Amino acid sequence: HPGVIGYGTTQPDFWLGPLTDDATGWREDHIAFQAPDRAAVRAFFDAAVALGAEVLHEPREFPEYHPGYFGAFVRDPDGNNVEAVCHAPE
Repeated sequence: HPGVIGYGTTQPDFWLGPLTDDATGWREDHIAFQAPDRAAVRAFFDAAVALGAEVLHEPREFPEYHPGYFGAFVRDPDGNNVEAVCHAPE
């Protein structure tokens, strides 16, 4: 994406980009946290839903991203798309 930049120590793990209505940027704020394992992704999801977050995607594998990508997505009260993701196989 044009105008998108990633920051990280050994690889990009924090991304910033413009909010747009087309394919040149992001449509919404998306905050992702790396989880140590799949149980942590499930715990994030359960806690968020218990606190009233809107469910976007329940915990599952997303093979379209890459093999072993396990994540869950919720929308927080401010409208942000918040994700917990584990990149390790089960």
